Amino acid sequence: MSKALFPGSFDPFTSGHLNILERALTIFDTVVVAIGINHDKAYFYTVEQKINIIEQATKGLEGVKIIHYEGLTVDTCKKLGIRHIIRGVRNFMDFETEQSIADANRRIYPEIDTIIIPTAQEYSHISSSAVRDIIRHGGDTDTFMPKGVVLPKLNA
Repeated sequence: MSKALFPGSFDPFTSGHLNILERALTIFDTVVVAIGINHDKAYFYTVEQKINIIEQATKGLEGVKIIHYEGLTVDTCKKLGIRHIIRGVRNFMDFETEQSIADANRRIYPEIDTIIIPTAQEYSHISSSAVRDIIRHGGDTDTFMPKGVVLPKLNA
């Protein structure tokens, strides 16, 4: 069984993330969506809320597992016996960042490879930070979020 890890903060998980996940599932039997926890960052949603959003977005998709983790992504891969990391990119700037991270990861664990998947053009404008801004200002996020996802209400 082939497995890959799809790490990110997923704050929130968008249609662009779903596009990358669906395409990764054409390559791997199982893709583990791994919500990274960085205690130095302020997140919009809790881990539990993120898990719920991803569960809603991936309902009916086979081969998806959802976890959360702390520490290095490659350490999580090693712990789970996973040799491939999936990363999505929207543009050249994303690619440069992801390439640098992939190079560093390869130096730490040469047996773990990163597969970079460009986001489909219709999702390339979507970023979690833009979605958070829309939510913050009470805008409509339907065109940015996977169908069927109901975002949690923000605390006033």
